[in-house]
Amino acid sequence: MSDHPFTFDDYTEQRHRKARRPVRTVLLVMLSLVLVAALAAGGYLWNLARTFDSGKQVIANALPADKPEKSEAAKDSQNILLIGSDSRDPAAGDAQSDTMMLLHIPGDRHGIYVTSIMRDTWVDIPGYGEHKINAASAFGGIQLTVATVQSLFDIPIDHVAVIDFEGFKGLTEALGGVTVNNEAAFQSEGTQGEYFDAGPIRIEGDSALKYVRERYAFTDGDYQRVKNQQAFLSGLISGILARDTLTNPVRINNMVGEISPYLRVDEELDAAAVGSLGLSLRNVRSADVHMFTLPNAGIGTSADGQSIIVPDTDAIADIAAALDA
Repeated sequence: MSDHPFTFDDYTEQRHRKARRPVRTVLLVMLSLVLVAALAAGGYLWNLARTFDSGKQVIANALPADKPEKSEAAKDSQNILLIGSDSRDPAAGDAQSDTMMLLHIPGDRHGIYVTSIMRDTWVDIPGYGEHKINAASAFGGIQLTVATVQSLFDIPIDHVAVIDFEGFKGLTEALGGVTVNNEAAFQSEGTQGEYFDAGPIRIEGDSALKYVRERYAFTDGDYQRVKNQQAFLSGLISGILARDTLTNPVRINNMVGEISPYLRVDEELDAAAVGSLGLSLRNVRSADVHMFTLPNAGIGTSADGQSIIVPDTDAIADIAAALDA
């Protein structure tokens, strides 16, 4: 490791030298911002909160009782595990995790750091040994997935949220479509495949699902799919933050109503908790939100012949130290 201590700002600067386009945020921050925007509508917040709480599903015992302790410096921080599932059944407890992001909010609320974890990253799953990280959910549900990420970074997870990709369909329709800056043109697989041109494209409904799900069209598989999902989320937030969205209570309610049935959260993550988090982030701007992919050593082969993503253990150790500082 370098003598210079790792910080998220260091890593973000490195990433920005490689890729200039900003990525704004992810699902939970999106919901927080929506709730904050609703505060301006006064009493409408109560109805919005009721829509959120009545639609979402709660994951019982989602968070392991045994978790690492936070350092004194990190006591006010929040670590939230965001999981995207392509199971098409948001109630399925054993569905594998197709997309996984660790959202870290420092105690000073001066930034948000989102780490995408590749689904084939080779890690130690507590009680099961070494496997791809997305297998944790199949072995032991969301609780084991949370435990695996806690073990990987040696930090506690405060909340977890799982969304089925189907939820994006209604959300994009409620927005009237989402503009995405598509990095590479591709044709999605299947009999109902669709062509997505490079550059700015407008997607909605089923097209949005095809866009975020596709990985077989790419020679590098999940690497490009992660980039596409980040581009989609960036476009989604741009649409949500547009003035004609934030000033339209009906559209806000429709968005929350569309996404909440496809959302599963831990027992403590209700509308009040999300709204409180959103308020604490009210001074955070898009430039303060940093997204990157967990560093890895490339593609390898496990002892039993699986194609895997080899973790960069030194970089992960540096990130773990930064999360607890």
